[in-house]
Amino acid sequence: MTRYQLLIIYTCTILTLCTLYAVQPIQPLFEKEFALSRFEAVIFTTVIMLPLGFAPIVYGYVLETLSSKLFLRNAVLILGVLELLFAYSDTYAALLGIRALQGVLIPAVLTSLMSYISFITPKERVQQAIGYYIAATILGGFIGRLLSGTLSDLFGWRLFFILLGIALIAMYGCLHYVGEEVKVDFVKPKLSQIVDVLKQKSFLNIYTMMFFIFFVFQALLNFIPFQLKQLSSTMGYGKVGMMYAGYIIGFIVSIRILWLIKRLGGETKTIMIGIVIFALGLQIFHIGDYTVMFAGMFVFCAGFFIIHSVASGLISKLAHEKRAISNGLYLSFYYAGGTIGTFAPGVFYAYLGWHAFIGLLACIAFATLWFAYALQKGV
Repeated sequence: MTRYQLLIIYTCTILTLCTLYAVQPIQPLFEKEFALSRFEAVIFTTVIMLPLGFAPIVYGYVLETLSSKLFLRNAVLILGVLELLFAYSDTYAALLGIRALQGVLIPAVLTSLMSYISFITPKERVQQAIGYYIAATILGGFIGRLLSGTLSDLFGWRLFFILLGIALIAMYGCLHYVGEEVKVDFVKPKLSQIVDVLKQKSFLNIYTMMFFIFFVFQALLNFIPFQLKQLSSTMGYGKVGMMYAGYIIGFIVSIRILWLIKRLGGETKTIMIGIVIFALGLQIFHIGDYTVMFAGMFVFCAGFFIIHSVASGLISKLAHEKRAISNGLYLSFYYAGGTIGTFAPGVFYAYLGWHAFIGLLACIAFATLWFAYALQKGV
């Protein structure tokens, strides 16, 4: 039975990540159809990511009294209904409001799903099961982008969101079979505990580094659809969605990260090499050719997932009795950086062009080497 329960959880994870990222490749379509500014178009991703920045810190206080199974099922049901409402909405305000409501639900859904994995999986297989969960998040992010783009070309943008809404509503029924109630691992930190963690330089270096790394990562992923449409106004959105194929290299990196750390001489050296790959991968996007950019995305994503996989594991390794708080703060810094990255660098893109935009991101990426160096030296 556990195998089928895990299949339900992984499928739900994929659908949830589809909800999070499906709009990204077709934001230029919304810009055109609803006569939006570039800023208004990119905010579709910003509003749904915004709650991810504070969820790991505050959701424990809000959701601790709720039934985990009932909450999870109802949250997924509401996500599905909101997806259908999104598909049938005709105003920018309604579309944006729906995305914001979904953003409030998604962090709690993902945390609940991870808790169920830990509960229903035998202890000796939990690490493997969590690895598959990470793979599901990566796969969901790519599938959502690819299918929303492809179906937008063939049938218009609304069909994908109708199908996704129906799938999420069906998942509400499937989640009935995931088992009994579990204790959801929401963190409830006190301010003094947060300050104690941030006073430790090693943690602060990792948090700050990942804030800027995910800032750069989301900046490129959120603005590249506009640049691709600028290179070729006739380019289909399916082709834009396919540009994110490099994302799936994260699965390979995550399952081989311990081997990489061993081969490269430790965590901090591996992070430094990851940053160099990440920053050099950015330079490939100066070349205005789809095929070259497509290949560059694999390099860029490989660097990112090396950094992220090592840094997240290093937090758990360095933390002791405050592991939950340390990991919660990691996610808060990580998603806060990504959220700001989805819109703030757009000023450079709008006024100075694509090459200045890439140059800015590269400078920020290379600057994060200082935090990795400080981490290694214990500064």
